[in-house]
Amino acid sequence: MVVIVDYNVGNVKSVLNACKRVGIKASISRDINDIKCAKGIILPGVGSFPVAMENLKKYNLVQVLDERKENGTPILGICLGMQILFEKGFEIKETEGLKYLKGNVNLIKVTEKLPHMGWNQLFFNKKDKILKYISEQDDVYFVHSYMADFYSDELIAYTQYGNVKIPAIVRKDNVIGCQFHPEKSGEVGEKILKAWKEVIEC
Repeated sequence: MVVIVDYNVGNVKSVLNACKRVGIKASISRDINDIKCAKGIILPGVGSFPVAMENLKKYNLVQVLDERKENGTPILGICLGMQILFEKGFEIKETEGLKYLKGNVNLIKVTEKLPHMGWNQLFFNKKDKILKYISEQDDVYFVHSYMADFYSDELIAYTQYGNVKIPAIVRKDNVIGCQFHPEKSGEVGEKILKAWKEVIEC
């Protein structure tokens, strides 16, 4: 069973429905015992970096997430859930993240309007199992004003917004982040979740 962590930041039901569509057995929970037993963990997220981290601490979830990360459990962060995988965020105030990935999260520096909202193409940086069923330049759905620093060794795919290259999929070992919303990205998003399902099962 995959646990979609409910820490009051985002529409967890849309993520649950997307999982069901690709055959991932999932539940929504913030129960520590459920997370300890999970075959995979999804951190969804819509909102601000400080609130996300405050809520994880309020529900005593940071330690169990750290433990599952260290023992190799696949973790998928979506949008804000991806951003808190990094070391620090600078939205509203400087806030420490989970520190599973290198880098910080800052406001996107573009002359185009923010938030960056809508469909944008993915460009591949290196091969990864998460890309198994999709093609380069497939479109996915983004809604965000902040982005993670660019680190090529952890970058799987990126998108271009104005003159800025935005990390779209990042990975370090068992931790994967998607800046876009797979659950809102139609068939392409479902293919990414299908590939993640195979990561869990292998």
